[in-house]
Amino acid sequence: MNDRQKNHQPVPLAQGLHIVAKPIGPACNLDCAYCFYLEKQALYGTGENYRMPDVVLATFIRSYVEAQPTPVVEFVWQGGEPTLLGIDFFRRVVELQAPFAANKTISNVLQTNGTLLDDAWCRFLKQHNFMVGVSLDGPREIHDRYRRDRQGNGSFDAVLRGLKLLQRHGVNYNVMASVARETARQALAVYRFFKEQGVEFIQFVPLIERLPGAGETQLGLNLAGPAALDREELNTTVTPWTVVPEEYGDFLIAIYEEWVRQDVGTTFVMNFEWALNAWIGNPSPVCIHARQCGRSLVIEHNGDIFPCDHCVYPHYRLGNILSDDLAGMVAKSARSGFGVDKENALPRWCRECEVLAACQGGCPKHRFAQSHYGEPGLHYLCAGYKKFFRHIRKYLRAMTTLLEHGVPVSEVMKAVKGPLVIRVADQEEAGAATDRRPV
Repeated sequence: MNDRQKNHQPVPLAQGLHIVAKPIGPACNLDCAYCFYLEKQALYGTGENYRMPDVVLATFIRSYVEAQPTPVVEFVWQGGEPTLLGIDFFRRVVELQAPFAANKTISNVLQTNGTLLDDAWCRFLKQHNFMVGVSLDGPREIHDRYRRDRQGNGSFDAVLRGLKLLQRHGVNYNVMASVARETARQALAVYRFFKEQGVEFIQFVPLIERLPGAGETQLGLNLAGPAALDREELNTTVTPWTVVPEEYGDFLIAIYEEWVRQDVGTTFVMNFEWALNAWIGNPSPVCIHARQCGRSLVIEHNGDIFPCDHCVYPHYRLGNILSDDLAGMVAKSARSGFGVDKENALPRWCRECEVLAACQGGCPKHRFAQSHYGEPGLHYLCAGYKKFFRHIRKYLRAMTTLLEHGVPVSEVMKAVKGPLVIRVADQEEAGAATDRRPV
């Protein structure tokens, strides 16, 4: 440990960073068939105590706050299932964060399957202004297909009960819905279900898992790790639940077509927000559609730091929060084969693509397809992303026109249904030849 670490005076990072905490590692009360994190227990010895020790927790909170140059420090608590730790663990979190609240705005996000929430949990979450992400895939027949408990029973009822408790207590929440192969074919059933349940904020996450091929380290795991962006011989066989690329595009399009006519300004689909953000020209708020990655790290229950939760493998380990400088680990992450390589390793097919500004090549873990030119490193969902982003351009143009004139974006719903859509479309199409926004 160097003098700077001993004096607890880390050099602030030039750019902001984001750290997802796994305070209970891969431990979970559910046994979801598609979860890529549950099997990470194979990386630890039998009898491992998946509970972040107080010394790791305290060091992480201090180091993260002191290294974060932005005025807001967002703590994200995931698992596994973090509520298995109990409320007292998160009371300790709040206690350890309190001394830093005078100089930074501290926020907390708890990602949960919702099954263990009760009134006491919800009172605590409301009191301390936690944002809660609930994993819910849709109506019962869709959710229970893969999200089952350790006894093989569906978890839908328990999750929905937890969601209703959050609503009753006024806790800020959103829903994270995984899109499996079968789910993609029932887009409107899924979307309308969420609206019926009063969900206002939704994020759709496509399920993509690859099986390891010859020469790929398995470490006792059944699923492949991140793709090597320059390897042409990667196994491209995916799991049965992995979404079909164009069907994922169709899924998003079907929901967007209903949303843009009925729900703009009342239902917020994060995937659509990201697309508009890219069209306007802002940097992506999510790593998967950012030009580069490597600054969204993950800390495991034992203090080990990895570039992201897709990279929790021994050869990606950056260090440990108890012994290594956080800024140094972030710098190492940017050099770990992701970071700038996410942009530099884009195949020609991506660099020539009209929707590159929205997609940015996608998550490196899933760039295991070959391009039209036979190049490695193409994202598995390329066809779906392209189909979706190309389809919604006419709406993004209209929304941008409204914003430029100081009109709420929700007015696009009138434009879609009335004469304004013709006027806006005519104006935009007339200038399409000179419009260089690439979405």
